[in-house]
Amino acid sequence: MTTVNEHKIQVKGMTCQHCVKAVTKAIQALDADAVVSVDLPHGTVTVQTNLPRDTTTQAVTNEGYEVVV
Repeated sequence: MTTVNEHKIQVKGMTCQHCVKAVTKAIQALDADAVVSVDLPHGTVTVQTNLPRDTTTQAVTNEGYEVVV
């Protein structure tokens, strides 16, 4: 049985629906079953995934966004 992790990541630079799609696509490319929720006004991405947090944050960073630690 796989454990589903929930990560809440603070992200700088997301401003529009294109950003939402890019971040979602990047995470789901690594875990097709990941549930990604982006809150643009608060700059947060909440992810339910089997991936470790480091992998999730790296996917966001690879898209050109700054993850706030």
